[in-house]
Amino acid sequence: MQRGDIFTEIVLETFKVSGLLTTEGDRLTEAHGLSSARWKILGSLARSNSPLTVSQIARIMGQARQSVQRLVDVMYKDEILNFINNPNHKRAKLIVLTTKGQGIYTDLNEIWNPWANQYSKELNEQELKITLATLKKITLLFKA
Repeated sequence: MQRGDIFTEIVLETFKVSGLLTTEGDRLTEAHGLSSARWKILGSLARSNSPLTVSQIARIMGQARQSVQRLVDVMYKDEILNFINNPNHKRAKLIVLTTKGQGIYTDLNEIWNPWANQYSKELNEQELKITLATLKKITLLFKA
């Protein structure tokens, strides 16, 4: 098997894992009226050291800016996110979690952490680290 064939298999497995994680994420977030896509936005903001623009969130998520904008607008209406002025750009507002949004993110982490620990039991630390490093390297290939 050539490298390109192996890479294709990796891509196909990644698609499969992505679909499974999206389904599971939708199940985990359902009680909060969210979806996996909205949870990714919460996570992008919660894990950032500063407020982000829609474009920055889209880059972090690997999604189209327009898709993220639609979700952000709904989450704003649901009082999960808030907009603040961006000193570096007149039109591109910065986005922050509201107290409600932070609470939801905290609740979801309390559900997620045991879930992640359960599923990671079947993998040793070296396998996890190699997988993470490889996925990060593949991500960089697309950003080049």
